[in-house]
Amino acid sequence: MNLRVEHFGPIERAEVSFGDLNILVGPQATGKSIFLQLYKLLQDRDAIHRRLKENDIHWRNSLESFLMLYFGEGMPAAYREGGTRIWWDGQQVNLTDYAQVKRGRKQRDEHVFYIPAQRVLSLREGQTRPFMDYQLGTPYVLREFSDQIHRLIQSEFADVDQLFPKTNRLRKEFRDLIEQAIFAGFRLKPSEESPAPRRIVLASDQGNALPYLVWSAGQREFTPLLLGLYWLLPPGKVSKRSVETVVIEEPEMGLHPQAIIAVMALLLELLKRGYRLCITTHSSQVLEVVWALRLFQRHGAEPLDVLRLLGLPSKPLTQELARRVLEADVRVYYFKRDGTTEDISELNPAAPSAAEWSWGGLIEFATRTNDLVAEVLARAENRNALTAVR
Repeated sequence: MNLRVEHFGPIERAEVSFGDLNILVGPQATGKSIFLQLYKLLQDRDAIHRRLKENDIHWRNSLESFLMLYFGEGMPAAYREGGTRIWWDGQQVNLTDYAQVKRGRKQRDEHVFYIPAQRVLSLREGQTRPFMDYQLGTPYVLREFSDQIHRLIQSEFADVDQLFPKTNRLRKEFRDLIEQAIFAGFRLKPSEESPAPRRIVLASDQGNALPYLVWSAGQREFTPLLLGLYWLLPPGKVSKRSVETVVIEEPEMGLHPQAIIAVMALLLELLKRGYRLCITTHSSQVLEVVWALRLFQRHGAEPLDVLRLLGLPSKPLTQELARRVLEADVRVYYFKRDGTTEDISELNPAAPSAAEWSWGGLIEFATRTNDLVAEVLARAENRNALTAVR
């Protein structure tokens, strides 16, 4: 599965061949989100059209109007008439066709579940928000994600009295990691004072309820992500939903490094369940996990090594996760400031390419800091040696 994009927004020439676990890195505003939104559009056009029409939103086959509805206000300018070109699995596609409503064609189900970077907006003072609770210029992926977790909370979870810990969605190994790293003894539950629409609060064992606005930044960022994972990890014998790919933008937002590792363990559970994963990140901790997994694969590591890396106990189901991870096709792409991409999947610290040895710039500062500290210490030792000679 390959996507190539030229001259769209900040992207001049970007190409990604997707594996099982795909990591996109690079500075802000280099086109990672636009690229992945295009990836979803190319697979989910029918589902996107259907959702917009269900909510009485029409664009009259206008490409400009459709781009505004899908990518968000101001984004039609990203498309360059006569310049933008897109290839999907080697076949050039015309973006104008994706704005056209095709009548009589068999409607495809959704293939890509998208958890956007703006997911914190899907909770307003602790309440989930439906699709039409946003302005038309709000990016489609945020509105759709928000609506999905809104339906989860207001319908599927309508009668539950606790959202975390929740035994039929996450196994104890993952619940323990989240408990220790993120919620710190608090429970996530619907407020008893707001039956509909349900408002989410943090509650202590003593019964004290903390409203959304006093949560930590990490708790506010993580809770919508957790609800999205709940949707992707159905209870019972069904191990996954019908979607094939999960896109998660910046899963590390607001989180302590220990919590980031806990989240990575959860995301790799998605991989074990059979989803393809696409992750954007600005976190060196995320890439440290990926670098270790790549090294493990090359050097014949055991499943126990993966579990120790993720802080998971060794049990039959966690060992199954570790074995799947060791077999996964892992790829890393760097989105550069000049609008191009580079495959840096090896993450080789000795690579001649600065993009690769610096892991897309995520460890460049640490490397420069180490070099400068070593230089200053060497000068200090030389001065001390000269003083001693005198």
